[in-house]
Amino acid sequence: MSDAVVRCLVRDQRPDLGDRPLVRVATGWDNATFRLGDDLAVRLPRRAEAVPLILHEQRYLPDIASRSPVAVPVPVHAGRPTPDFPWPWSIVRWVPGAAAADVGSAERRPAAEGLAEFLLSLHVPAASGVPVNPFRGVPLADRHAAVMERLGDRERYPQAAALSAIWTQARAANAWDGPAVMLHGDLHPGNILLAEDGSLAGVIDFGDVGAGDPAVDLAVGWLMFGAGARHRFTDAFGRAVDGDTWARARGWALVLSTAMLSNSDDNPRMFAVGEFGIRQILEG
Repeated sequence: MSDAVVRCLVRDQRPDLGDRPLVRVATGWDNATFRLGDDLAVRLPRRAEAVPLILHEQRYLPDIASRSPVAVPVPVHAGRPTPDFPWPWSIVRWVPGAAAADVGSAERRPAAEGLAEFLLSLHVPAASGVPVNPFRGVPLADRHAAVMERLGDRERYPQAAALSAIWTQARAANAWDGPAVMLHGDLHPGNILLAEDGSLAGVIDFGDVGAGDPAVDLAVGWLMFGAGARHRFTDAFGRAVDGDTWARARGWALVLSTAMLSNSDDNPRMFAVGEFGIRQILEG
C-alpha cells in the first residue's frame, strides 16, 4: 500500500491523528508498519493471509499488555476496511528501543532477567478459543520432517550429525502435559527491543500469538544469548520450568534457527540470527 492510502485511512477513521507525521519504518512479508507521530504506529497486512495476524493482535494484546512488565504494541484503534484498503488494520502504541538483532550478543546480556520476567507474565493458561499455530508450540514430532530436510543440506550444515543428535535428544524429552499457555510464537532478537543500557525495553510483533507448549518461546535463550547470559536467563525461571521443557526449548531453537538459516539468503539480518542460534545450540 502507498503512504497516501495509509494517510487517508488515518484521516478518515481517526481525524484527531490525521495531521501527525507518518513515516514508513518496516515492510515485512506479512505486514507494513508506519510510525505515526512520536508514540503511535500504524500496522497493516500486506496480503490476505496476514489478516488473521492483525485480528489476533487486536484481540489478545490488551490482556497481554495488562500483565507485561515491559511495553508491547497494544492496539488503540481497530481500523476498518475501505474501498482503497480491503483489510482490517491497527493503530498501536509505538514501542521505542533498539532491536536486539542489530546489536552484538554482549550488548544483549543485560536483558536476560527482564526477558524471563516477560515470559513468566505471558505464559498463563490460554482461554478457550485462543488459536493454535500448526507450526509453533506443537509437539516437536510435528516439525521432524522439516528439520531433517533442512539438515540434509550438508553444505549449509556441516555440523548436521551433531545437530541431528541434539534434535533426537530434544524429541526424547517428555511432551508438554500442562495446559496450553499463551505464546508469543515468533520470539527472536528481531522482535525484542533493548533500552540504551541493554535492558529489555519491549517486545513486538505478536501476529503469531496463540496457545501451546511454552518451550517454543523459551527457545529464545539460544537465539538471543551467549552461554553466560543464557544461564542467567534459564536460572531466572527457577522451578517454573522443568528440565524436559528446557530440552524441548533447545529443540525449538534448532527448528527456528534452521528455518532462518535455510530461508533467509535474501535477509542478512535473519540469516545472522540463525547462524548465531546454531552456534549456541552446539555449545549447549
